Amino acid sequence: MIRIPRGRGGWVSKMGRGVRAAALVWAMMMLVVAGCSSKKNTAGAGGELNPAGNGLNGSNMNPSNSLTQYQKGELGANGSGGPLSDIHFAFNDYAIQPQDSSVLRSNADWLTQHPDTHVQVEGNCDDRGSEEYNIALGAKRAQAAKDYLTTLGIAPDRISTISYGKELPLCTEETDECWAQNRRDHFAVSQAQ
Repeated sequence: MIRIPRGRGGWVSKMGRGVRAAALVWAMMMLVVAGCSSKKNTAGAGGELNPAGNGLNGSNMNPSNSLTQYQKGELGANGSGGPLSDIHFAFNDYAIQPQDSSVLRSNADWLTQHPDTHVQVEGNCDDRGSEEYNIALGAKRAQAAKDYLTTLGIAPDRISTISYGKELPLCTEETDECWAQNRRDHFAVSQAQ
């Protein structure tokens, strides 16, 4: 490439046709290679697979535990199915509600009594808003609960987070009561391995 002065202090790059064609071909190949990646992140939002590939954030949890239960119809209609209780959030918010402080303390007490367990905090949202927005909001909700449990003395390496966004609704009606049920953190418990 040859740089030549142009007018009032500007520069122009003078490239031959061959160099421009090679640059164009290289750029197109990079786009094709980037677009052909078929490997998906099985960890989801809010966590990364550990080197063994068997859990989130270094835990030995199956990241799709509740998703699998939900698809098989094993997850209760109220989100139960474990010893820990769900917490709920206000619309477009990820702050822990005052009434959920006692729920989180109770969950922390149970986890303290069962030191051989891990918990995955699963952030969920109602179906309003884009998929990307709800994945991010669900991740913030899950992280808020993890942070709260950590302040109550639960070791951070026992807690992983994931966001399902609006993908796992407990209720599918278009009502305020239904949307409120879906704005939640669910706590899936597994045994340490």
